[in-house]
Amino acid sequence: MCGIAGLIHRGKSSNVGAEMTSMLMALKHRGPDSTGYALYGEPQDGDYVMRLKVAEAEDMDRGRGIHKVIADRIELVEGILRDHGAKVKSKQNATEYALRYVLTHDGDTADLAKHIEETDGVEILSLGNGLELIKDLGDASDVSSAYNLTSFEGTHGIGHTRMATESDVDIRSAHPYWAFPYNDVSVVHNGQITNYWIMRREMERKGHRFMSNCDSELLAVYTAHNLANGVSLEESLRRSISEIDGVFTYLVATKDQLGMAKDTMAAKPLVLYESDDLIAMASEEVAIRAILPQEIDTYDPYDEEVRVWQA
Repeated sequence: MCGIAGLIHRGKSSNVGAEMTSMLMALKHRGPDSTGYALYGEPQDGDYVMRLKVAEAEDMDRGRGIHKVIADRIELVEGILRDHGAKVKSKQNATEYALRYVLTHDGDTADLAKHIEETDGVEILSLGNGLELIKDLGDASDVSSAYNLTSFEGTHGIGHTRMATESDVDIRSAHPYWAFPYNDVSVVHNGQITNYWIMRREMERKGHRFMSNCDSELLAVYTAHNLANGVSLEESLRRSISEIDGVFTYLVATKDQLGMAKDTMAAKPLVLYESDDLIAMASEEVAIRAILPQEIDTYDPYDEEVRVWQA
């Protein structure tokens, strides 16, 4: 079933970490297996923020040996950063297996990311100038607490509560998804893509990487490919309705935009609220009311509807 949510503030920052946590907790019943956030802050000019994991949550039950494995993987990652001329400004361990780096780098970030992901067991969750992607097992309260998200200041974000259906219950299969080379794009999705394997092979032939077998990751790769080739976010969303088969509603965020698209059948729900300074949307109205308890007007987007908002 799954639940998706997103919000964007126009012209100002807000505590989007706490707001997204409230919205996702209201959607907990739609997906108890994992929770994910893509939050957009305002880093210093020239800084990159990299979120990565060096193990899966369930690996931590393998005994003391896993701690040595994790330490070795981190050492390899930091060696690669040095080899590529990246300078680490700060490093944080959200959990033993999930890390956050702030770094500067003048080279090719896609090449850097590919080299890091050649390390066994390492996956970059996001690498961007504004995007920070956090996902783990458990509900929004669990993930927000573990990763200290209730104080995250930013302009916009999207999130997802997952009920596993066709893929594993692990961080790799949790949403949101990110894809390079367009480094600040993220996607959450509710639905099923029926031409997933055809589209995936097409994207792989064009040089794109996939880290899971979840059909939702295709939407991130597809969007990143379009944006990297000069297609606007709105046009990419419109093309997806005719080029991607299935039943879907999905949200896309970039460094300064938030967009949504519904397929031709519009079977997957989305409720939308819009004011002069805030846009919020979710699979159910209860998630919007978690941050806007006052009397508000909402509406359901139509079939094939595409909308894009600017931060």
